Amino acid sequence: MASGAEGRANAGPSEQAGGQARYVAIITDGNGRWAKQRGLPVVAGHEAGADAVKARLRDAVDLGIEELTVFSFSTENWGRSPDEVAALMEMFARRIEQETPELDAEGVRMRFIGRREAPVPADLISRMAWAESVTRQNTRVTLFVAFNYGGRAEIVDAARTFTGATDADFRAHLYAPEMHDPDLIIRTSGEQRISNYLLWQGAYSELVFRDELWPDFSRQAFEQSLEEFAARRRRFGGR
Repeated sequence: MASGAEGRANAGPSEQAGGQARYVAIITDGNGRWAKQRGLPVVAGHEAGADAVKARLRDAVDLGIEELTVFSFSTENWGRSPDEVAALMEMFARRIEQETPELDAEGVRMRFIGRREAPVPADLISRMAWAESVTRQNTRVTLFVAFNYGGRAEIVDAARTFTGATDADFRAHLYAPEMHDPDLIIRTSGEQRISNYLLWQGAYSELVFRDELWPDFSRQAFEQSLEEFAARRRRFGGR
């Protein structure tokens, strides 16, 4: 398997069939609307969304995916209500504590990408580092969690320390240099934009937009998204 530094933009033919998607990223959108439709507090939607992440991660293993990246909390999400943000921070900390041993037993490697600094609570930053340490040797599948993440922020942060001259040199300064460029980026909830997600890595990713709200994104919807990818021709600037 090629390293992250040997990403799609630097190798391969100018056109190829979609085939099997090995590296998939998802914009997990619609948790709040899912809760509102059911008359539930918004945090219930986020809990349901977290359950969906775990379920689809297991499906990803069955479907031959080697890396799954999910958009958990963006740099822009701090603009939400203080109560919602506080509930999200508590939920993330609790779920990392509870679910890391289970994911470790299943061979999942966990990686968090994003800014690890205030206003992220210090105890949450520590738990993310702990989860990465516990699971670092696992090879069955890698789960990248984009937390306090923005694509522009990642590029700006990388540029602060970049002194090289090539794409590969720059990649080494990203949050997770080993991450492969996603073959496919899926967005749920009917919105059709990438919302500052993986701007560097997603340069040649195929995009699939689904109408389901994220907690309703089923295995069947996942498989349909992968089938749509497989049917495409990827040109990478060629004809």
